[in-house]
Amino acid sequence: MEIILLERIEKLGAIGDVVTVKDGYARNFLLPNKKALRSNNANKKVFEANRAKIEADNAARRTDAEQAAEGVNGKQIVLIRQSSNAGHLYGSVAVRDVVEALHADGVTNVTKAMVVLERPIKTLGVFDVKVALHPEVAVTITVNVARSPEEAELQSQGVDVMADLFEKDESGFTEDYDPNAEPGEIAAVASDEEEAAEEA
Repeated sequence: MEIILLERIEKLGAIGDVVTVKDGYARNFLLPNKKALRSNNANKKVFEANRAKIEADNAARRTDAEQAAEGVNGKQIVLIRQSSNAGHLYGSVAVRDVVEALHADGVTNVTKAMVVLERPIKTLGVFDVKVALHPEVAVTITVNVARSPEEAELQSQGVDVMADLFEKDESGFTEDYDPNAEPGEIAAVASDEEEAAEEA
C-alpha cells in the first residue's frame, strides 16, 4: 500500500515522503495512529494544503521532546530481580518494567511506546536501552539489573558480579593431587589398612 508519511519514521522516511509498506502495517499501525495517510490524489492535496501546519506541529513536538530529553538522557534505573546462580533471571525485564521504574524515579513523560527494547532482558547486568521521545529525538538510559542494591552498586562501578562470583567459587575448591596417579585415576585417601600393609 502506498502512503504519505505525516511524521518521520525510522527506516521508512521523513514527513511528506510517499512510501510503499505492507497492507497490515499501514492498516493496523500507521493509519490508526495518524502517522500516515493513504496515497491518493485527494489526500495529496490535503497534505500539501496542511504541510506547513503539520511541519510546524512536528517542530513544536520535537522541541518539547528535546527539553524532556535533558531529564531522561543518561538516567540509570536499578531493577532488583531474582536469578539463578548463573545469572539468568526467573522471568525477564520487559518494556513495562522499564517504564514503571522511570515513573517511580520521577520521569512521567515516557510511555511504553517510546521504549525501544530489541528483546526482553533475561540476565543480570547493565544494559543500554533506547528511549524515542519523538521520531527525531532518541536518548539512551541505563538499566542495571541485579539481585540486590549492593550488587547494583558494584555493577554501576563496572564490576562484573557474575565473573567475581565464579572466581570466589573456584578459589574455595581444592582438589587432592597425587603425583603418582595414572592419568584418569582419582586421587584417593589411603585407608589405615593399606598404610599398615605398606609399613609391614
